[in-house]
Amino acid sequence: MDFAQSYGPWALVTGASSGLGERYARALAARGLNLIVIARRKERLRTLAEELHTEHGVQVDVVATDLLKARSMRAIEEAVEGRELGLVVCNAGFGASGRFHELDRNRQIDMVRLNCEAPVRLLHALSPYLIQRGHGGVIMLASTASFQCTPWMAVYGATKAFDLHFAEALTVELGLHGIDVLSVCPGHTATEFHEVAGVDRSATGGAPADPTEVVEQSLRKLGHKMTWTHGARNRWMSFATRLAPRSISAWIAGKILHKRLN
Repeated sequence: MDFAQSYGPWALVTGASSGLGERYARALAARGLNLIVIARRKERLRTLAEELHTEHGVQVDVVATDLLKARSMRAIEEAVEGRELGLVVCNAGFGASGRFHELDRNRQIDMVRLNCEAPVRLLHALSPYLIQRGHGGVIMLASTASFQCTPWMAVYGATKAFDLHFAEALTVELGLHGIDVLSVCPGHTATEFHEVAGVDRSATGGAPADPTEVVEQSLRKLGHKMTWTHGARNRWMSFATRLAPRSISAWIAGKILHKRLN
């Protein structure tokens, strides 16, 4: 089967108003999939929906909701009802950098809820749709931060480790039902992430990855890999952390990330 047959006719993308989420929406529309796009910023979603419908002739449903709110899941389930859902992209999330004890407590709790709780709630609600049809896919946005602790971004790294392990476990469980699950681990990418997280772009070491390239390459890996890390350098570093003692990996990560604080 081609991509649209395997993962269409409908795909759902969270965090679709910007960054990698927006690029996933554009890439999937170009492949002929209808979309349910989810984010808080309604006007951005509406503009995106109009562009994708005009350019690709696909149907795009907008769900402007905050995934931290309890009612958000009901809105999503209503949007999915009656649609043949074939692909779920769990992209919504954010980071924060700084000294753990100085960062806003509620914001860090919200990070855990959006990066970890929201994908659990979303996939618990939507995986039965995929199981019922007997094929489909899930893409989980993890990070190169998934592979080791991240001092100065302590909570963010922990949430991405959760996402990675959660998705890899579902690769086995949902795979029994013909569903492909891919954990995507980008490194430094040209999105709004660094501004939101408070990380200095000039100290990130090298040019940021093109988000469109990250998305396109990851879509080609769906159905062929369990976990995919973008970029040869990132893949090498992720592998190297498995060879070093955890104390050494923590120290190195701390030295690197401390330089990136604004």
